[in-house]
This record gives sequence, structure tokens and C-alpha cells, in this order.
Amino acid sequence: MPSLPGVFKTNKKNGDVYYRASITFKNKHISLGSYSTEASANRAYRAAGDILRDCRYDIEEYESNHGLPFEKWVILFNLRDNGMYFKNPIYLKNRYFIYYINKKILLKFDIDDLFYYAHHKIMKRGGHLFVSDYGMQVTILSRYGIKNYAVAGRDYRFANGDNTDYRYGNIEIINRYHGVTKSFRKGFPIYTAKIHINGDYIIGRYPTDIEAAIAYNKAAGLMKGKGIMKDFPENYINEINEIEYARIYHSVKISKRLRNYTI
Repeated sequence: MPSLPGVFKTNKKNGDVYYRASITFKNKHISLGSYSTEASANRAYRAAGDILRDCRYDIEEYESNHGLPFEKWVILFNLRDNGMYFKNPIYLKNRYFIYYINKKILLKFDIDDLFYYAHHKIMKRGGHLFVSDYGMQVTILSRYGIKNYAVAGRDYRFANGDNTDYRYGNIEIINRYHGVTKSFRKGFPIYTAKIHINGDYIIGRYPTDIEAAIAYNKAAGLMKGKGIMKDFPENYINEINEIEYARIYHSVKISKRLRNYTI
């Protein structure tokens, strides 16, 4: 008995039958996914045809009874409207693009990031957004130089208040380094370095974030030397060379309370 249009019957390794759906559009063969029944696979095929040929739907009109996974729904709309096929749920706009995590969560990115996210799938778990890169889970904030321990509102912020807008002009980094917070005194910035032992200890206050970051590193090294077995993250400073780093490291002062700290 011949299969319904767009449907191919196949078998799993254990012998169970399932059905694959696909469609060809402008000489491009597009897989629509795997389905448990021939009818559901055909429904996906027909929905894809409606999107690509009839323009009868908008992205926002998606319902699960259309038969397609939402991710594939977005991919097909972008192919229809913008003539480009991506394996991830991306929709191109003027000078930026939208990445659909799901129907309700839409992330905006600069077009400069298009190649990266066309090849790296964004996943959401526990409120965190990350991609798999060389076998490791990498937060998407790392592309802006924001560390994985950073806190929104304290270490970085979204300038327009939209926490789904990841365009570079909207990401404002407040604190670049671990243990360092920025504040103002008489209109001038000042950077406070803190270290957590059995509570927060102020290391000192410094005129630049680099000095504060190096002071944190120095305090962490001092605590390890006192036998405190704790994993203190190290601040990496790329803006200065090794000689300048060593000069600041030896000259920067840390609090007497920390210097006299005992276990």
C-alpha cells in the first residue's frame, strides 16, 4: 500500500515502525521530523506545504494541532519569507534576528551573531540560556565577556530594560571581574573588592576595576597560603601585560583584617 504524500515508513533498531515526513521546496529537501503514525506525519507535511506555498499562516498562529513542532514551524516561515534555511528556529528581521526558544520566549540578536546561532542551538535550563560548544555547556552571556557567576542588575544590565534583547548595544557590563563591584563617590567611580570566606570580607576599595580584580587575586592567594581550601575563581585580566600585572600585584594593598586572618 503506497504511503501518504510526504511520508516515508521506516524502522527503529528494535524493529518498531515509525514514519518520517519531509518536503521539497525550491529544490531543497527538508526533513520535518519523525512521527508515530502515518497520519500525523502526513499532517506535518500538509502544514509545511500550507506555510511554504499558500502563506495562510503567521508564526504567532502556531497551535500544536497543526502537526509540526514549533521549532520547524519557525524554520519554514523564515525560509518562505527570507529565502534562507537554518536548522535552528531563527527568523530574520531588518539588521537583527529573532531566536525562538519557544512560542513565548523570543530572543533578539545582532546580525553579527547569525552564523554562530545558526550552528549552535540555544537551550534553557533552570533559568539559564546556554549552547553546547566543543562538548561544554557555555552560557550565551560569555559572548559579551560576562562571567557565568555574574548577576543581572549588579554585574550587567539590559540598557532598554528588555532582558530578551541580546543585541550588543543593549548589554551594559557593570562589573567585569569576580569579587568586584562598582559604585560612585562624589561622582567618581570606585571599585570595591570582596572575598567570601565564611562571610564577605572587604579586601579594599580601588580607583580602577583592574586594581580591584588583582587585589582579589592577591587576597585569594593569601587565603590559600593560610590553608583555606576553597575554590576562589581567578580573575583574568587581558588588558595589561605580565609586567604591569606583577607591578600592580605587588603594590596593591589589601585590608589588615585579611592579612591577619587565621583559621
